[in-house]
Amino acid sequence: MKKNKCKRTNTLLLSAKTLLFCAIFFSLKTYAQQQDVFNASYIKSMMLKTAAWQFDHDNGKPENTWTNATFYAGVYAAYETTKEAALFDSLMQVGERNSWLPAKRYDHADDIAITQTYIDLFRITKEKKFIQASLDSIEKLKKQPGNEVAKHVITWWWCDALFMAPPTLAKLSKSLHDPSYLILSDTLYRQCYRLLYNQEEMLFARDATYLINSAGQGKFEANGKKMFWSRGNGWVMAGLVRLLDEMPKNYAGRGFYVELYKTMADRLLTLQQTDGLWRTSLLDPGAYPGGEASGSGFNCYALAWGLNNKILDKGKFLPAVKSSWQALNTLITAEGKVGWVQPIGADPRRNFNAESWESFGTGAYLLAGSQIIKLKNK
Repeated sequence: MKKNKCKRTNTLLLSAKTLLFCAIFFSLKTYAQQQDVFNASYIKSMMLKTAAWQFDHDNGKPENTWTNATFYAGVYAAYETTKEAALFDSLMQVGERNSWLPAKRYDHADDIAITQTYIDLFRITKEKKFIQASLDSIEKLKKQPGNEVAKHVITWWWCDALFMAPPTLAKLSKSLHDPSYLILSDTLYRQCYRLLYNQEEMLFARDATYLINSAGQGKFEANGKKMFWSRGNGWVMAGLVRLLDEMPKNYAGRGFYVELYKTMADRLLTLQQTDGLWRTSLLDPGAYPGGEASGSGFNCYALAWGLNNKILDKGKFLPAVKSSWQALNTLITAEGKVGWVQPIGADPRRNFNAESWESFGTGAYLLAGSQIIKLKNK
């Protein structure tokens, strides 16, 4: 009898723990809905919280690779927003640990993405050593086509590259008053655009392996639609606004980028789901349940930037931006982890959940927050 009582007690305890877990889970999901997520104090506190969580969780990758470079771009945006000295100090330490070096491949866009943060720090400190190694790599790129051209015909052959490299070159052009970097970016960007941009869908394919040939053969989603990745197009949108931020208003080619941005913004608006997020596959959202934080974060950032810079119509886009920010905040745990981030890969995948994180997902959230806090009439 005593044994049965103990067994029953353990069962009750297990049930209580299960109920407690469920209560915590649902409270986390509704936490952002109970807060004023547009309050400046809330935004700053969440930026600091998510940045702190990410700094405490090593993803096992070199600090100067693209995954972490995207996070550090978000951290710098958080520093500009909060003026928290610890964030600036952390970025300086990253640079020192890396000896201010980009990653190894001089002709690969991923490997110069970290330079965006080096340039931001250079602008404050005026320390040329912060960007010298990056300048050396890019000067080599100007003169010597490398393995990327040999393998793929063009240098920026995948759409993610449009976040990694064009803002880097535009930042250098502006900081050093040297138009040659922006001209190089313009040339390589348009090559990528001509290869990967789909005029009919107004979206970018991830790379040439996603293009449909003249016989109608290629990669398709389960519903028969072409495959356009949410995060891939998020990279493009976030890269566009970072590029436009640095590009002179009178630059001869600026109109091309503004029109591309506006066209893609209109298209993405039609693909946002009712919960405010974008799904992993833009044209087959039903096949990928659960919102995806990194693509959604980049889109939120880019669309909010368009409102703040009076490029997008407020009546049309403000509700969508507000909805996306509210939804993003439901993906953050009590500890500050940005969950529901699709893992690294060359294609949309289903193997992620509320516990899935990557440093670039946190970077996307921080970038979004840096623009949401500036919105008028929130």
